[in-house]
Amino acid sequence: MEYKGKIFRVSQGTVILKEEETKKEMYKLLDGHAEVYLGYGTEKETLLGIIGPQACFGEMGALLGSPSLHTVVAYSDCLVMCITQSEMVDFIRHDGKAVLKIMQSMAQTMTLLNLNIGMLMDDLKNGKKPDENRVHEMEKTASEFAVYRNSAMSGKFWTADNVAKRRGR
Repeated sequence: MEYKGKIFRVSQGTVILKEEETKKEMYKLLDGHAEVYLGYGTEKETLLGIIGPQACFGEMGALLGSPSLHTVVAYSDCLVMCITQSEMVDFIRHDGKAVLKIMQSMAQTMTLLNLNIGMLMDDLKNGKKPDENRVHEMEKTASEFAVYRNSAMSGKFWTADNVAKRRGR
């Protein structure tokens, strides 16, 4: 039996979740594809990938009430399920595959962050000031890894150039 939360339609180009927005809910993409960004709409905009059906996002808000780390924009018309913080137990009980993917992503992120912290600590122990470029690259890598390491679509569909052309930039 599959969990059925609040389901809604989203048109192509609509922002579903905005970076730094605090929502106590997560989302599961039921149909369509969505772009995942850092710095959406700024000169530092970075497309991390495109997710497809069955992908979840916004889990930090639902689990911790934390602000979103990414902006998620509908790449195509989408059907999205919203799971509130109070509905998480039912979601976990009925959608084990989605929960396992979320847990795997979090475990991978923790491993990567632990590695990055270890490298920074080594620099500090050796009396070195951490290189700002290295720190920036670690932050970027952590964000990319944390979200959608296994994007739903191949690179030809979600390269920054292709998305920019589609968006008329």
